Amino acid sequence: MSKIIDKQTRASRFRTRLDHALQASGLSQSALARAIGTDRSTLSQALSDRAARLPGAHVVGGAAQVLGVSADWLLGLSDRPETAADLVSNSFAVSQAPRALVDEQIYAWHREAAGYKIRHVPATLPDMLKTEDMLAWEYGPHLGRTAQQAIGASRDRLDWMRGSGSEYEIALPVFEIDSFIRGTGYYRGLPASLRMAQTDHLIQLSRDLYPRLRLYQFDARKLWSAPLTIFGPLLAVFYTGGHYMAFRDRARITTFTQDFDRLVREATTSARDFPDLLTDMRALIR
Repeated sequence: MSKIIDKQTRASRFRTRLDHALQASGLSQSALARAIGTDRSTLSQALSDRAARLPGAHVVGGAAQVLGVSADWLLGLSDRPETAADLVSNSFAVSQAPRALVDEQIYAWHREAAGYKIRHVPATLPDMLKTEDMLAWEYGPHLGRTAQQAIGASRDRLDWMRGSGSEYEIALPVFEIDSFIRGTGYYRGLPASLRMAQTDHLIQLSRDLYPRLRLYQFDARKLWSAPLTIFGPLLAVFYTGGHYMAFRDRARITTFTQDFDRLVREATTSARDFPDLLTDMRALIR
């Protein structure tokens, strides 16, 4: 429940915030008064009157509009000076996503979240944990020569994970590993030799990098998740195939984090046991 502010405190806060916004704008009192459509004396009184009075809605609303802040902030009803439109704009963004994750936007998000826990539900096996031959098979037919960029980006991402101080939790649906091992679905046509080498690579990485890197499996028949990366408390990014949808508001990030943590709690295999699971499944590769 929000704390009720007495009239004197609200009026004092209004004067302080109005003066701060006015100074930041570079406008004079006269210029602001003209823009609002009020007398300069009215505005001057609003800034200097020590009584528990507030100016009319016309002055409050007009000042907020001209100064680019919210009326709620001026009145002490919010601690965020942005307008509602700016809050929405800043909390949600859509950007293009290339076929291979080689763009600087991904790196910028990882750098911004250095030291925080990164939670990730990949669209396929995580790119940064793939062998070069696996990446060439996957991206070569679509990207041609630029497949080498995907390979370089994958190596750079793995190197970043090793040295960034961030922890990585990766949750994969059970069917993803099974489909990969058997060479079905998305992985149809992937030679057994590549699947064998990729499996050995995953086993080695999941052992060497534990506990900084923790991989889990969840049953998608019970729980499901879209491809998602949560960069600590800073932002959550969904991958739609052609675009990224990035959320920065705390409430949504908390909700998505709770959803991810449920995947981990309900995991069919613990991160510590993941390498042993892959070792057992390796015998299924034909």
